[in-house]
Amino acid sequence: MENWVAIFVVVAAVAIVIQMGLLMAMYISMKKTSDRVNNIAAAVETRGLPLLESVNGLVTTNAPKINVILDNAMEASKTAKQQVDRLDTTVSDIVDRTRLHVIRVDELVTRTMDRVEETTDLVHHTVISPVKALAGVLSGVTTTANLLFGSGKRRRRAASPRNGGPEDEMFI
Repeated sequence: MENWVAIFVVVAAVAIVIQMGLLMAMYISMKKTSDRVNNIAAAVETRGLPLLESVNGLVTTNAPKINVILDNAMEASKTAKQQVDRLDTTVSDIVDRTRLHVIRVDELVTRTMDRVEETTDLVHHTVISPVKALAGVLSGVTTTANLLFGSGKRRRRAASPRNGGPEDEMFI
């Protein structure tokens, strides 16, 4: 048991020595850090304080002007936002109206084209077809009359160079 006590005392002594070494290293490190911080504080005091005092003086002197500038900027921003909102509403309204007008024009053109087709068909069926039929009947009657009543005269005229030939007689 005596050996265990001696071993425990030796281990405790070694641990205390190690802790003392660590504490000494920490003290030295803190001392160096403290010296650096003191040097920086001194430099700030000698160089930075006059600069900070100058900036503080500028800010204090110009604070009302800065406030006016900020207020004006805020008002300009509000006005610009209102104008953009109005412009957006106007553009949306114009786009909607234009879309409606395009639809109306498309319907108008479609109806007009349909009516033109209907009118063309109507004219063709009511005017051109009967005229063609009448022209055919007249051509037949004329040809028949020419054959029956004046076949000799017609042939001589058809052969003469002044009258353009038999094809001109058939043309109506």
